Amino acid sequence: MSGMKRAACCFILLFAGMTATAPRASAQDGSIEFVARATPSGGLEEPVRGFPFYLLSKSFESISQEASVGSPEPDMAAFIDALEVSPEMKAWMKKNHSTSLAGEDFIRKLHADDVINVPEFYKAYMDRNSGDQSVDFPKPPKVKPSDKASDPAKYQKLSAQYSETIRHYIEQHPRSVDGIDLNLAELDPTPKWAALEAKRLPEIHRRALNLAQSKYLVARTETNLQGQGFLRGIPPGNYWISTLDVAADVGDVRARWDVPVTVRAGATQYVALSNVNSVQASRVSP
Repeated sequence: MSGMKRAACCFILLFAGMTATAPRASAQDGSIEFVARATPSGGLEEPVRGFPFYLLSKSFESISQEASVGSPEPDMAAFIDALEVSPEMKAWMKKNHSTSLAGEDFIRKLHADDVINVPEFYKAYMDRNSGDQSVDFPKPPKVKPSDKASDPAKYQKLSAQYSETIRHYIEQHPRSVDGIDLNLAELDPTPKWAALEAKRLPEIHRRALNLAQSKYLVARTETNLQGQGFLRGIPPGNYWISTLDVAADVGDVRARWDVPVTVRAGATQYVALSNVNSVQASRVSP
């Protein structure tokens, strides 16, 4: 066989191989077309233009949890033990796994027994309510501080009876507990605990971004002027369309997405991103 014939034969075989494998490869892949829009308060829906979106093989929320494994949370029990508060308050904090002494969540956790048994709570409650003449608040027993030393049995008995009266009053008037957190503001260790927790956040954030853009990154694209994004040649499987932890600003709305999507062989998956399926669509205060 001449050289020209051999070359022609090889070309034909190569071409035949290409035409046989190309359709199989493209049929195995799918694609994603999405549009990202957000709606500011009192406004119309707007496209998210020129914004980066990432296709991940794991949700960014799960990636962040994975990144936090190497940075364990501070020991709350040890933190509570170091506080200069009563043993009863330390026990209450550990039982509720919380250091917060303010806000509606704190008030909801309080029961009559807590107010009676934790000295700081009892003092805050009494300071808040005992001077209020608009309600029939129980009057304290007629005992003098000196009675505590001269007749301790009588003093303890009257004090216990009065505590029981206060307990019943709280049970009958649960709203009387409202506002005692204002009297506990100076004791609230939440700012110190938050500062301790915040020390680990930058490292977790850095590790999460690194994992997302290396280990779990499948594809990346940017939206066009209509807020559309296109991802081609994606193997079948389950993915997440994510903006990582970067929020898109549309008017007074900051929205970010971490939306699951399933890609099927040879098919195009259409996804609409909006305020409804955003991870966080917070509004910016004026």
